[in-house]
This record gives sequence, structure tokens and C-alpha cells, in this order.
Amino acid sequence: MTLANLPPLVTVFGGSGFVGRHVVRALAKRGYSIRVAVRRPDLAGFLQPIGNVGQISFVQANLRYRNSIDRAVEGASHVVNCVGILHETGRNTFDAVQEFGARAVAEAARNAGATVTHISAIGANANSDSDYGRTKGRAEAAILSIKPDAVIFRPSIVFGPEDSFFNKFADMARMSPVLPLVGGGKTKFQPVYVEDVAEAVARAVDGKVAAGKIYELGGPEVLSFRECLELMLKVTSRKNPLVSLPFGLASLIGSVASLIPFVTPPITPDQVRLLKRDNVVSAEAEAEGRTLKGLGITPTMPASVLGSYLVQYRPHGQYTGSGKAA
Repeated sequence: MTLANLPPLVTVFGGSGFVGRHVVRALAKRGYSIRVAVRRPDLAGFLQPIGNVGQISFVQANLRYRNSIDRAVEGASHVVNCVGILHETGRNTFDAVQEFGARAVAEAARNAGATVTHISAIGANANSDSDYGRTKGRAEAAILSIKPDAVIFRPSIVFGPEDSFFNKFADMARMSPVLPLVGGGKTKFQPVYVEDVAEAVARAVDGKVAAGKIYELGGPEVLSFRECLELMLKVTSRKNPLVSLPFGLASLIGSVASLIPFVTPPITPDQVRLLKRDNVVSAEAEAEGRTLKGLGITPTMPASVLGSYLVQYRPHGQYTGSGKAA
């Protein structure tokens, strides 16, 4: 194969994360050469079998360090940024990772002549009272100012085998007699399947998504927080009571839990602030076709997938309710 016939190189920041690994798989199926940029390449080897021999390579990169970003982007024709954090730990702050890091990726891509796809989140708003939402919103503005032809995807909560939402509460249901409904469980979500998000990203890399726009990705159903937990309990064959937890008390619990070193808090005050607003696709995005359906992707129903990976949380695993002995 000559140099001219080599497949395009795509750098995927955060390629070993939940969404990132599915993006890598979708790109590998299309035949791209993929450079996975992660902080710990030694822990990303599980991605190797996804592609053919030599198709997937790894490079050490940290969004807090510009030199590592430039090195990771060098020679790439497209850059995908999947990096995001749900809570701050040490130097990995929202400002450093989600704002400075995203801006640095866009600048490096511009300098390398590469196009950009960035994964943000519904709720991104530069004026948000949530640090998560504020840094996501400011990152979007920075990216589009640096790369006006960038494609930005804002998913609602993403579900799939390694998700941190349904898995988190299913695991909690095994240990706790009750489950908390923060703010009464009225917050609305539009859970979107991780493979649908990955397919949207792959189409953007293919050049089949109109550039310079922000797309909002949601699933086929709008579910309240309560309905999400009820669906999880049904799939896992559990009957934990759901108890309302006022926003103020949830924030207090999060503040105290965040002080415990080396322990991931069940919720943070910043996440409580996010839960005060619905997390669904806007009417404007629907009207303008800036959605999965607008991209020609049929959204996947949560109920059709959850059972495939939440089965481990059933009282007796896959044999619960089957009438069969283990």
C-alpha cells in the first residue's frame, strides 16, 4: 500500500472511556487508522482486538498539557474529543479538562489542518450555575471560534454496558434498601444509546454531517428520573422503594461525601444543580433536524438494551425468574 492509499488517520482523545471505546469501534469498522490518545496507554490495550493488526495505535496525552495534545494530533486528518469528567479530582478540574483541554484540542487540530468532532452534553451553557455545564458551554464557544467547521454533539444521559447511570443505581439497589429520588425524581432525561452516539460521530468523521453546528442527541423516550429508576428496577427484578430526597439535602450529602479522600462521592453539589433542569433535546434542535433522526439514525429504546448488561444485578443473575437452576 502506498502512502497515498493509506486510510485517513483519526485521533480520538479519551478513546478508552465509555463513549470513546464505542467511537473507536465504529471508526475501526469503517477502516480508518485510529490513534487513541489517553493518559494511560498501558491500560487501553483492550481496544487492540477491535481493529485489524496495526489499525489502532496509542499515544500518551493529557488535556492539561498542550505539548502532549500537539503530539497526539500530528498527522491526523480528523480529531475526536470524547474527554469529559463528572466530578473533579485533584488537578483534573472542570476548567482544566473540559474548557482548557477542549480549546487546546481545537487549536492543535487547526494547526494540523484537521477537522474536529467534539462531544459535549445537553445542559452545556456558558452561563450555567453548574461548573460542569458552564465549562461545557464555554468549550463549545471556544471550539467554534477556533474551528468554525467543527461538529459538536450534545447527548442526554448515555446508556450502554459501561454507563455510569443505570449501572450506578443498579449497583446501589443491591446494597441499599431504598433508592433516592433527588428533587422528587421529576427531572426529565432522554437516554441515548452509546452506539447511536458513536455512529453519529463516525458519520461526522465521514464528512456526512453538516459542519459548524451543534447537534442534540436523545433517545426515543423522555423519561423522568423516577421512571428511569423504575425501569432499572424492573429489568433487575428488584423492588427497592424510591424515597424523595430534597435538592438541599442531596447537596449537603454530596458536600460531605466529597470531603472523603479516595472515595468517589455518590453525588456532588454540582450534579445536584444539574438535576434542577431537564436534560432533553430542545424543540429548536428537533425543528432544525439537529438530532439523531435528522442524521438518519433511528434511536434505540433503553428497554431493548438494558437487560443485556444489567442482568448481573439481578438477585440470582441471569437465572432470576427463569425457573432454571444455576
